[in-house]
Amino acid sequence: MDGGPQAEVAARVPGAAGLGLLAAPSARPVPAELLADPAWTAQRVAALGRRYRSADRRVLATVWWYSASAVLLGPVAAGLATGRPLSARLADTTLYELASGTLVAGVSAAPAGPDPAGELRTALGAAVAAVAAAGGVREAPLWAVATDSLAGRLLAVGRALGAVGPVTALAAPVAAAVGPPLPAPRFTDVGGVRFVRRASCCLLYRLPAEPMCTACPGRSPEHRQVLLEDAAGLW
Repeated sequence: MDGGPQAEVAARVPGAAGLGLLAAPSARPVPAELLADPAWTAQRVAALGRRYRSADRRVLATVWWYSASAVLLGPVAAGLATGRPLSARLADTTLYELASGTLVAGVSAAPAGPDPAGELRTALGAAVAAVAAAGGVREAPLWAVATDSLAGRLLAVGRALGAVGPVTALAAPVAAAVGPPLPAPRFTDVGGVRFVRRASCCLLYRLPAEPMCTACPGRSPEHRQVLLEDAAGLW
């Protein structure tokens, strides 16, 4: 990535490439506006189904959106964390994918406009509508996936910057500014380590040979606590 407002943001974030803020030379660009296209999204969901040998559109669409939303929200989170807000508009954003079709990076080509919350609301709304149509999924769970992706990206950037507390503190006001139906992001601290307290289930465990996530809200609170303690190095 040469120049542009995101280059300055990425330069301030250690490990920016691993956080999806820099595109690998082998990755190919995908206009983020395609996220609002139900037909294109349906093709991506079908491709994921072939990979996992599953025909469950609802599960596949949710899993796909969990991954895609994290990539889409990477530039937004990094811009907020570094005090250089980047545009969330789909028209200003390019995603990058590997040959397998996996989205691995997102790049915003412009600074945020005068209404960044409105930009984010519009972008998420368009993408959520397309995923819902492609997968036959209700929109509310997909908005919950988006809030977990926002929280997760802010947490990841906060860790990279050594400022977990201040960066994750941005999540609630951003979500409040976007407004319903985006739920409030939540975090939990276990043994001094912060984790996202999930508002959504990505449904990955419903695909063949895939495990249930450590922080899955489908686990009992007691089981989830034990697993988080283990992840925090308390065991």
